[in-house]
Amino acid sequence: MLSKTLQKAFNEQINKEQYSAQLYLSMAAYCESLNLPGIAHWLKEQQREEIGHAMQLYKYIIERGGRVELGVIEQPSLDFKSPTALFQDVLNHERSITASINKLYEKALKENDYASQVMLHGFIKEQVEEEASASEILETLKMAGEKGQALLMLDRQLARRGMG
Repeated sequence: MLSKTLQKAFNEQINKEQYSAQLYLSMAAYCESLNLPGIAHWLKEQQREEIGHAMQLYKYIIERGGRVELGVIEQPSLDFKSPTALFQDVLNHERSITASINKLYEKALKENDYASQVMLHGFIKEQVEEEASASEILETLKMAGEKGQALLMLDRQLARRGMG
């Protein structure tokens, strides 16, 4: 049985994952408006992953005899200064999600909830990958700039996400 404290924390994490999905879809729409379909594709893949994370948490709460309680999802940003600024936002957002998952893990540790600790290991591992990926793209954008052939090459590269 999931404690009330952990149930509340897992429900809050579901809300954060759903917000993440909305944020990435908003970012994708921005990139579509700049005619960067590859970057938009990468962001839409990210959006699908976030929905998957929310559903993993949903299923886990149910499996542990808890109740899923969905909250209001805040409206994400609609405009971004540039692709580079957007990926800085992605990295910052992923870091905030990492911090949130770490706090959730700390609560599971405090309550000696071993099942929750094991379940969260996958999320912790995933966050390392998420931050590394966002950081790599951000650094590439900083080196390549936001105009010309280098941006188009990065756009084409990111269009291949999920095709391998």
